[in-house]
Amino acid sequence: MALWGGRFTQAADTRFKEFNDSLRFDYRLAEQDIIGSVAWSKALRSVGVLTEAEQQKLELALNELKLSVMEDPEQILKSDAEDIHSWVEQQLIDRVGDLGKKLHTGRSRNDQVATDLKLWCRQQGQQLLLALDRLQVQLVTVASENQSTVLPGYTHLQRAQPVTFAHWCLAYVEMFERDYSRLADAMSRFDSCPLGSGALAGTAYPIDREALAHSLGFQRATRNSLDSVSDRDHVMELMSVASVSMLHLSRMAEDLIFYNSGESNFIELADTVTSGSSLMPQKKNPDALELIRGKTGRVYGAMASMMMTVKALPLAYNKDMQEDKEGLFDALDTWHDCLEMATLCFEGITINAQRTLEAAMQGYSNATELADYLVAKGIPFREAHHIVGVAVVTAINKGCALEELSLDEMKAFSDVIEDDVYPILTIESCLEKRCALGGVASEQVSYAIGEAEKRLEGRYSPQIKVRNARLTDVDAIEGMVLTGPIRVKTYPVSVMSWCEISACSRSLNIKVK
Repeated sequence: MALWGGRFTQAADTRFKEFNDSLRFDYRLAEQDIIGSVAWSKALRSVGVLTEAEQQKLELALNELKLSVMEDPEQILKSDAEDIHSWVEQQLIDRVGDLGKKLHTGRSRNDQVATDLKLWCRQQGQQLLLALDRLQVQLVTVASENQSTVLPGYTHLQRAQPVTFAHWCLAYVEMFERDYSRLADAMSRFDSCPLGSGALAGTAYPIDREALAHSLGFQRATRNSLDSVSDRDHVMELMSVASVSMLHLSRMAEDLIFYNSGESNFIELADTVTSGSSLMPQKKNPDALELIRGKTGRVYGAMASMMMTVKALPLAYNKDMQEDKEGLFDALDTWHDCLEMATLCFEGITINAQRTLEAAMQGYSNATELADYLVAKGIPFREAHHIVGVAVVTAINKGCALEELSLDEMKAFSDVIEDDVYPILTIESCLEKRCALGGVASEQVSYAIGEAEKRLEGRYSPQIKVRNARLTDVDAIEGMVLTGPIRVKTYPVSVMSWCEISACSRSLNIKVK
C-alpha cells in the first residue's frame, strides 16, 4: 500500500517503483520506527486525537510487531511495501483495522525518518563506544604484559630510538581515546528529536514536543522544523568520526603487518586471524589486518558520497536524502567489524622479545645518547651532533656498534669522552633517560598504563541513578546485550533481555550504573 496514492490516476511503473523504493535497506529502521510510533500514539492521545483505549490498543499491537521483527527481521523483505514506514503502517492496519490509519495524523514521513535515523544512530553509537572501549582495554592489557619488551622506534621507516612494545600500544590507546571522545561528542550534538516537525512546517496539533523528545530519550526537541527534516549533519559527522578512527585502525594494521613480516619477525599473529596460501603451504598471511587497511577506503568513500549528495540541496526535504542510509549503514558496520577484528588480533598475539631487542640495538639508535653525553660535557649541541655523525660513519665502516668502539677511537672524535660514556650507550640507559611525562622510561610507561586503566574504569560510574524508564532504554540495553557483557569496574554484569524490559516498561524504574 502506497501512502501517497490519492491524487494519482495511474499506477507507478514497476521500474520506477524498484528505483524509488527503499525497503531493501531501510528495513533496518523497523524497531526505531515502531518505537517512534508508540511515542507518537501517546502524543496524539495527549491532544485528544486518540482515546486512551485506542492508544493502548495501538501500543500493544506495535509492541507485538516489534517482537515479531526482532525474531525475524528478514520477514520485512518479503513485502512489496515502498519503505519501512509503509510496512509498519500496513502491518498495524492488519492487526487493528481502521484504527491503524489514525496513527499518522499530524505526522510526515519526513520527520518520521529523521527521528528513526537518529534513534538508530544513537543505538549504533552506543555499540561503537563499547567496541572502542574493548579495543582500548585489550591494548592496555597487552601493554601491561610487555612493559619491558624493547622495540625499535622508527621515523621514515628507519630505526630511530628504542621504545617499548607497551609504549607502542599506548600510542594507539591515545588515538582510540580521541575517537571515543569524538563519537561521544557527536552523539551529544544530535541528541535532539525531530518528531513533530511534520513535512517541513511543523505539526498542526498542539503536541508538547519537549515531552515527546524526552519520552524517546532525547535531551530536547529540535528547534526549527525546516532544519529538522533536512538535517543530515549527524550522518556526515558519524561518518567523519568513523573515517578518522578507520585511519587509526589502518595505521595500526600497517605497523602490525610490518612487524609480522619475515624481515621484521617482531610478532606472530594467532592462527585465528590469519590465512594460508592455496599454492604455498608455508605462508601465514595477516589477512585480518590487511582487510582492516583495505576497508578504510570504503568508509572514506561513504563519507565523501554523502557530503556530495547534501552539498547543494535546497530546504527542506528532498528525495536525494534517501541516499543517506546505505552509505551510513555500511560505514558504521564496517567500522564496528574492524574494531572487533583489531581486538581479536591482539588476543592471541605473540611478541618475539629477543628479536625486537636485537633490532633495537641495531641502526645506531643510541647516537642521540652520545650527543646528549657530549652536551653534558659542555659541547654545544650542533657541534655534538656533527661529532656523533662522524663517529657513526666510522662505526659503519668498521661494521660495529658505537659502544663497540674503543675509548681511544672515541677520544679521536672528542677528548672529553671518557670511560663513563659506555653505560649511557646501553638500551636500558636510552630508555630510562626519557623520563619526562609521556616518555618511554619504565616509570612513565607504568604510570601511563595506570592512568589509562583509570580512564577506562571511569567510564562506568559506580553511582546508582534512578529515573523513570523511557522507550529508548530498551535500545540501549538491547545494544549492550548484542555486544556481550558490559564492564562495570572489573566485574561482569548481566543485563535483562529486551523482552523482560518490554513486559514491565510502563512501571519500571531502571537502575543505571
